[in-house]
Amino acid sequence: MHTRRDFLKSAGGLALSAALLPTSSQAAKVKSVGLQLYTVRKEMLADAAGTLKQLAKIGYKELESARSDKGNFYGLQPKEIRKIANDLGMSVRSGHVHIDKDWQRSVDAAAEAGQEYLICSSLPSQGQTVANYQRVADLFSKAAEDCKKANLVFGYHNHEYEFEKADGKVLYDILLERSDPNLVKMELDLGWVIVTGYDPLTYIEKYPGRFPLWHLKDMDKAKKESTEFGKGQIDIAKMLQNANKSGMKYFFVEQEEYAGAPMDSVKYNYEYLMKLG
Repeated sequence: MHTRRDFLKSAGGLALSAALLPTSSQAAKVKSVGLQLYTVRKEMLADAAGTLKQLAKIGYKELESARSDKGNFYGLQPKEIRKIANDLGMSVRSGHVHIDKDWQRSVDAAAEAGQEYLICSSLPSQGQTVANYQRVADLFSKAAEDCKKANLVFGYHNHEYEFEKADGKVLYDILLERSDPNLVKMELDLGWVIVTGYDPLTYIEKYPGRFPLWHLKDMDKAKKESTEFGKGQIDIAKMLQNANKSGMKYFFVEQEEYAGAPMDSVKYNYEYLMKLG
């Protein structure tokens, strides 16, 4: 099965967004829900407008796009996806792209689509070394300056490989510590962090306000595959209790593998979240 990791590695290059009522010991009540569109990638490529209509009918409000074979917006133009989403009561808040020869074009398109965030979806250069991650951190700071000029916030989305160690140092920590914290934000993929054996809450405690975006997904740790909420080993409610501490503004539901139809999983996950609190 081809997973998103396979896609990112081969291409070189996800949101439930929610407002949460403040809570402490109780589960956070999800008020508004969004989705990383990679979750329904085949459906978006086949019929982008029709798929967005189905998502709106389920109840999703916030969207994060991901680069596809048809471009950053599944064959739609930036203003086109913005209008379709807005007409359906949704907003395109963020998008996954690569830092490559089309970088400036991606920045301009994101601004045109009305996005607030632009996310680098995978490591721009290969090499699990301290020196490479230092170079990448510097590149992120520069990319963030480009985004700032377009009134966008730059961020990076982690997978599992960033949590490998080199010279006794967790490589992900280099990205956090070396890049400009005021400009370079992180989209914390909770599922991939947990699969590596690390705790997202530790990072949230150490770097408060650095993670305005999340990917919320449940994971089968044994298979290292995503699954529907409540069917894996991740405590979704516990994660949501720490949204405010994280500085989280939007978080995106993402699922990469499915037992059945992707749209069924999308509906199931939405209904699961609505039952929390």
